Amino acid sequence: MLKPKQMSRAVIVGHKDIMEATVEAIHGSNLFHLEDYNEDGSGLKLGRPFKNAGEVSKKLIQLRSISSFLGVKKESIPKQKETTVINELDSMLDQLDIEVSTKTEKKSELDSRLKELEALKKDISPFSAIPIDMELYHDYESIKVFAGTVKENIGSAVSQVTSTYEMEYDQSTGTVALFIKKEDEAKISEILSNFEFREIRIPEITGTPSTLIADITREEEGIQKQITSLETDITSIKDKYSEFILASEELLTIESEKAEAPVKIATSEHTFIIDGWIPDDQFATLERTIESATNGRAFVSKQKITNADTDIIPIEYDNPKITQPFQEIMDLYARPKYKEIDPTSLIFISFPLFYGMILGDIGYALILLALALGIKKMVKSDAVKPLMNVLIYCQISTLIFGVLYGEFLGFPLASLHTDHGIIPGLIAGFETITLFNSPVGGEVITYPIHRTHIVMTMIIATALIGSLHVNCGYVVGFINERRKHGFAAAMFEKGSWLVVELGIILGVLGYTGYAPTAIIGIIVFLIGFVMLIKGEGAKGAIELPSLLSNALSYTRLIAVGLSSIYIASTVNLIAFDMILPQGGIVAVIGAIIVFIFGHALNTVLSIIAPGLHSLRLQYVEFFGKFYEGGGRKYSPFGYIRKYTEE
Repeated sequence: MLKPKQMSRAVIVGHKDIMEATVEAIHGSNLFHLEDYNEDGSGLKLGRPFKNAGEVSKKLIQLRSISSFLGVKKESIPKQKETTVINELDSMLDQLDIEVSTKTEKKSELDSRLKELEALKKDISPFSAIPIDMELYHDYESIKVFAGTVKENIGSAVSQVTSTYEMEYDQSTGTVALFIKKEDEAKISEILSNFEFREIRIPEITGTPSTLIADITREEEGIQKQITSLETDITSIKDKYSEFILASEELLTIESEKAEAPVKIATSEHTFIIDGWIPDDQFATLERTIESATNGRAFVSKQKITNADTDIIPIEYDNPKITQPFQEIMDLYARPKYKEIDPTSLIFISFPLFYGMILGDIGYALILLALALGIKKMVKSDAVKPLMNVLIYCQISTLIFGVLYGEFLGFPLASLHTDHGIIPGLIAGFETITLFNSPVGGEVITYPIHRTHIVMTMIIATALIGSLHVNCGYVVGFINERRKHGFAAAMFEKGSWLVVELGIILGVLGYTGYAPTAIIGIIVFLIGFVMLIKGEGAKGAIELPSLLSNALSYTRLIAVGLSSIYIASTVNLIAFDMILPQGGIVAVIGAIIVFIFGHALNTVLSIIAPGLHSLRLQYVEFFGKFYEGGGRKYSPFGYIRKYTEE
């Protein structure tokens, strides 16, 4: 916790004739982060894939192509024995390939024919109301045929030029078929241009349009039935082979990874060298695994980690199970570097806390809690579950603050006595208890806390919370810098900010008359300022005003919360105003619709707004004080089996 898992750099050396057994053992252990070898002129070269790489790759591509065509999806199935899958792989893959290829070719032919018919139907459709055989539009020596669309009937205009013509016109579509003598072509073309004539391509086909369209429609229906039958057969094949496909794909993926591993390994004529990383507490396990697999012929050594190595050490989180969902929030930003403090456990506290302070409503908390639990149960994705766990933690915090604020879907639970009268609460007989007067703006602190009536107090309180959170960041930054560059560097670069703040606090106390510390505050501030310039240079002086802006940034905890309250209150007000004047069933139904949709919208906003603003406070105000990030993810060479077992 608070730091990544300790890693060891391991080098495995052995003769080439045991390289395959060594790779097999490393892959099976799923512990060793394999580093790619970069040729450096030492005489070592990258290895070549094992002999079975080509065959395995070919089968894997073939299987994935079949899987894609059938639409096989990842799902939970009983695990199959590896030996059973291996024994059946070749014969079943060939059988599956034949069945799928036949269906694929047939479906491709039908789809192609269907597209041809659609195109033909599209060409013929404009002439559907013109009873002329399509064959009669072509192959004339002395007759010119104009077929297309015009904006209006051209009969009278054509008759003024020639009386020797035949014309069919469909007024509904503007389609015209005009047959004239060749010598009149130029004159008729000029007339047609005035009527916005657009020529339509005439397909080379025999038959009247209406008959052809009817034939095409029947053929399309027949093809659709064949396609439906094929899809049923494909679904049947999918159901029959899906477990085999999932298990085989997993097995071939594993074999492919192992077969391609030598391209990352340094080799000479007779030896190999494998370089990588392993969690320190697993090094002994790796040694035993390699020794057992190679009968002690491969040598495993632990290398000393230098400062130059710290930037390339892969990072594996080392957090308690309860805080692990927040690793997803860390990955959205960046993994910590090896010598940095891992803030996952810190945001496990602050992120839900800020989220709850913003939302703070029992009704929304219960709705979102039920939603998160439902999604977590229904969706099996490993990517979704951690996010739902984060949402669950946030709703627990929201529920606590909801009790503290006494709010339910924008309604106050307790009645409140004000100078303007009594604001009724949702719970009859539950009245607000006065606790004490706030030192800010003459406001009164009560239980439940009515946020809308102590805005200035809440602004000051959230700014103080922000100052505490930011200073926590400086403390963590101090620890990080001490680890990297020693105490002096940490004191000048991060401790100086704490000294500056102490000076400001003492100066303010002296100026306001609470303590005789004005001169002391100025001296302490100047000492801190000099330390800051030495630690961070001119950048530190420029960023000095950020102390105030960072603290004020936390006032969004009350501002965004108030916006949520006012949206909910407005929805409630509109809904009740619809009922009270006239009543009636229509008004009640309308009010229910407004109430449901209004609060549904606010529920969506209640996920987005508190989440984004809480996230911003972590990433910008908090992380900006100490966190560098940029660590590489620890990705062990291996495979977590879901569908097969050894």
